[in-house]
Amino acid sequence: MTLLPLPVGASHARETFAVMKPFAGMARSYIGLVTLSLLLGGCAIGPDYQRPQLQTPAQFKQIEGWTQAKPGDVLARGSWWQVYEDAELNALVERLNLSNQNLAASEAQYRQARALVRGARAAFYPSVSSSAGGSRGGQGAGSQSASSAASSNSSGVSSSYDLSLNAAWELDVWGKLRRSLESSRAGYAASAADLAALTLSLQAELVQTYLQLRVLDDQQRLLDATVAAYARSLTLTQNQYNAGIVPRSDVSQALTQLRSTQAQAIDLNWQRAQLEHAIAVLIGVPPSELNIAAREQLPVLPEIPVALPSQLLERRPDVAAAERRVIAANAEIGVAEAAWYPDLTLSATGGYRGSSFTDWVSLPNRFWSLGPQLALSLFDGGARRAELARSEAAYDQTVAQYRQAVLDSFREVEDYLVQLRVLEQEAVFQAQALDAARESLRLIENQYRAGAVDFNSVVNVQATALSNERSNLTLLGSRLTASVQLIAALGGGWRQ
Repeated sequence: MTLLPLPVGASHARETFAVMKPFAGMARSYIGLVTLSLLLGGCAIGPDYQRPQLQTPAQFKQIEGWTQAKPGDVLARGSWWQVYEDAELNALVERLNLSNQNLAASEAQYRQARALVRGARAAFYPSVSSSAGGSRGGQGAGSQSASSAASSNSSGVSSSYDLSLNAAWELDVWGKLRRSLESSRAGYAASAADLAALTLSLQAELVQTYLQLRVLDDQQRLLDATVAAYARSLTLTQNQYNAGIVPRSDVSQALTQLRSTQAQAIDLNWQRAQLEHAIAVLIGVPPSELNIAAREQLPVLPEIPVALPSQLLERRPDVAAAERRVIAANAEIGVAEAAWYPDLTLSATGGYRGSSFTDWVSLPNRFWSLGPQLALSLFDGGARRAELARSEAAYDQTVAQYRQAVLDSFREVEDYLVQLRVLEQEAVFQAQALDAARESLRLIENQYRAGAVDFNSVVNVQATALSNERSNLTLLGSRLTASVQLIAALGGGWRQ
């Protein structure tokens, strides 16, 4: 680093008027220099941000009513989980918003980004510091100069006291500080979007887990009712065997069916426990402190509107975060380009320096210094060129990541729209199959009681009916989960 100073500093011990006169003249010169610097700094070095070009569809293939969206993640999302009309779910999500530790960590990172913005903004202002100190030193009497000997004692020991006030101000002639502030602001906005994206993701995870737990509760009730029905069937078969109506094999089949179903019912316990533990961690409490009681009522499956406004996709915070990182990377190119230009700094120092503590702060011991300084790196072995190339490559990387985030957002919405549409169509046929299975079970049981069919026929129909019952609940769970995923893909619901 080669420094190119302008020699205007001085130290004086004269009368106030004699000191202030040259100071005032130089001050006028520096004011003119500052004005010229501000005029030169009207335009910052480096490219101004332009949103990357994207090839996006005019509307979604899976549903009508969509048009191309523009980023607008500041739009309100609201309490989207309330569409499931479950008060306990609402309370759990509110606890997650307050107590989740991943959210706490992300919020701390967001505050770090905000502090970086304040730090970048502070670079626009002068820095002022002060210092005070004293020292004693000595050397051989023969090597002392005449001036120092006058202020030294016989042993060659001298004292020095210094009190100073220092000020420095780097003028942003080329816009380096402005580009740095622009980058910090974009990083701060990206951190805010990251926090919103994580919040939405954790909320969606909690809602999906809770809905799965409630579907398991319904499956548990189904299996418990089925176990009770199979127990009655075993009793009936045992009585018929005792009366010599049916063979011993019918009793064995009834017992096998009962025990198998009991095992399936027990297997649901650990699955439900794991879901409950996951919810506990999401709301920030140990698993042992959360107990979600089983209940009969399932959450409401929300109805998806036929047409959705295009503004909904604009609320996706992950897409907004990706674009803001493009803005930050673009500003960093300007910072790297500004390194090729000299830095201009104004500095001023004033204070008192003396060899005696008693008259240390006095007019004869006063000194001052004022002057600008230009600093330019003349040779760095290609470091600046390498940093500029790195900044440009980082910008290209963030542009590609932003475009990929947009493409992924369109894909996710398309996926969940078609999934919900297909599951809805599947549910119609599954409901018909379930009605048929229930009717077939009713008829076969009546025929068995009348002795028209063997028990093996009853077992087959019972197994088919139970399979359809469980398939119906599994399908409902898939539809609930897909609805949550669509809401998250839309950035937080379809309500404006």
